[in-house]
Amino acid sequence: MGYGQPMSRRLEKLDTERQRRLFESAAAEFAAHGFDGASLNRILEKSGMSKSSLYYYFDDKADLFTTLIERSMAVLFREIGGFDPEALTAATFWSTFEELYRRAIAIIGKNAWLVQFGGMFYRLRGDPAKGSATGRIFQAARNWVTIIIERGQALGEVRTDLPQSLLIDSTMSLLESLDRWVVAHWSELAADEKDAMPAKHIALFRNLLSADAARSPAAKTRMPGT
Repeated sequence: MGYGQPMSRRLEKLDTERQRRLFESAAAEFAAHGFDGASLNRILEKSGMSKSSLYYYFDDKADLFTTLIERSMAVLFREIGGFDPEALTAATFWSTFEELYRRAIAIIGKNAWLVQFGGMFYRLRGDPAKGSATGRIFQAARNWVTIIIERGQALGEVRTDLPQSLLIDSTMSLLESLDRWVVAHWSELAADEKDAMPAKHIALFRNLLSADAARSPAAKTRMPGT
């Protein structure tokens, strides 16, 4: 599911306990009422924060919700165990992502609210009037994808026969498509289907990006500019 990024420096000025109360109140409100039904007034009442303070730290409800998603993703990544691209080797490149995905599936299975928030996130992203705040999460994801592709190319595991920008765009498209699909179908999937997702989904990225794919007969025709 989606990637987070560090929150605004302005929010860093809010002490840890007040942040905890605010985001716990916001999480409960969004979980109970969805994005559209969530009330900022109820969040403020439960958290003890004033409206003026809220609008000092956040632009609007969409900004608050997107920041909540960022925090949730940060917690998820910490529980997964972190990720250091420089630690990847040619031997561990693809298997590392499969293992991280497997850990994420296990954590999400114990925290169904992550899927619920994912659904809200994509509905918000599809709303032109409210969804602009979600763009920063995708920019953070794009930054990570760029780092991973560059590392994979340096290791000889990611193809170099196509423009890097095309590889990044294609990876982002596949990433979002899989994320949306998982969020939409999570409740319908049997346990064995969820267990199989890491291997199957990482295989899709490998088929798209791997240096082996570049050496296949179908890849011999080079694109202009490559």
